[in-house]
Amino acid sequence: MIEIGLDDLDDIALGATFLGTGGGGDPYIASLMTRRAIAEHGPVTMLSLEEIDDNALVFACGNMGAPTVAIEKIMAADQPPAAVLALESHLGRKADLLMAFEAGGSNSMMPIYNAAMLGKPMVDADGMGRAFPEMQMVTFSVYGALGSPFALASEHGDTTILDIEDDKRAEYIGRGIVIRMGARSAKASFPMDGRTAKRVAIPGTTSLCQAIGVNLRRSRAANRDPFSALIEMLSGTHYGHAKVLFRGKVTDLIRETRDGWAIGKVVIEEQGEGTLEIEFQNEFLVARQEGTLRAIVPDLICILDTEMAQPITTERLRYGQRVTVMAVSAPPIMRTEAALAVFGPVGFGLEDRFVPVEELP
Repeated sequence: MIEIGLDDLDDIALGATFLGTGGGGDPYIASLMTRRAIAEHGPVTMLSLEEIDDNALVFACGNMGAPTVAIEKIMAADQPPAAVLALESHLGRKADLLMAFEAGGSNSMMPIYNAAMLGKPMVDADGMGRAFPEMQMVTFSVYGALGSPFALASEHGDTTILDIEDDKRAEYIGRGIVIRMGARSAKASFPMDGRTAKRVAIPGTTSLCQAIGVNLRRSRAANRDPFSALIEMLSGTHYGHAKVLFRGKVTDLIRETRDGWAIGKVVIEEQGEGTLEIEFQNEFLVARQEGTLRAIVPDLICILDTEMAQPITTERLRYGQRVTVMAVSAPPIMRTEAALAVFGPVGFGLEDRFVPVEELP
């Protein structure tokens, strides 16, 4: 059990931007909201999966929508707690603990924010180990936990409860409601007991976000190569393998908000090395260099500013940026046949089969 205080938030946000693989939303605004919540209500207690009671009720919380919208559409302060309270009211029982459904981007902040606002502890775990664009793309769903009933809340005070027995269908129906809420909603979902959380969640992801943030910050301060330092650090985690794929300049960018997602591709070019093309749906999904596969989902593809090693989200990509692209192997729980069927290449309609990044050139 540890406490998350004001001094921890910047490192968690930095690491979460990296694990977000371009998606999850830029955590800057969410971290400001969380900073205010902790300043007013005190630090948040965070427990490991092993520490939680088997009979505890756990909610997974975060945001649903397009990250590009979040730049201009700031979330209301009472919006994330409203989703938690609506689900509690529907179930007739208070949640004992809150957990992220997604470790990446702004969604990494939401359980911390809600925990501070509602006076609850949180769990150091999530269902993605990174960011994915769709509700069913979580280890919770893969290994038998049900996303419903779940609550959505808009900034206008609207809340709705959905109870749908198939998580992919729940994504489809929920996404339609989110679009009509302005393409950005708070969500509380996957109510489960502690025993189930221990079986289906990816452990230690909030702590990992913080460790990545600390590593990048200290590398900058010491004028060390941040990419080499990060590769070395990740080799000692259950992510295991990381490498630099490409360095170059953004020379082309196609990005649109469609069907509630940020969809497009970015082309990065370096003289003598050719081009690297990355497709994204909120998150970076597949990287090809001159047509050769270099990395593919669920392994992580991360774009960072070359000079400062600042992770860049899809909505912050700009023509002319000098960037370094890294790839990181996903934890084993995300590479099983069952997991790949949901959030591997086939889950995104990609023709490529999954090949672990450590086996690719």
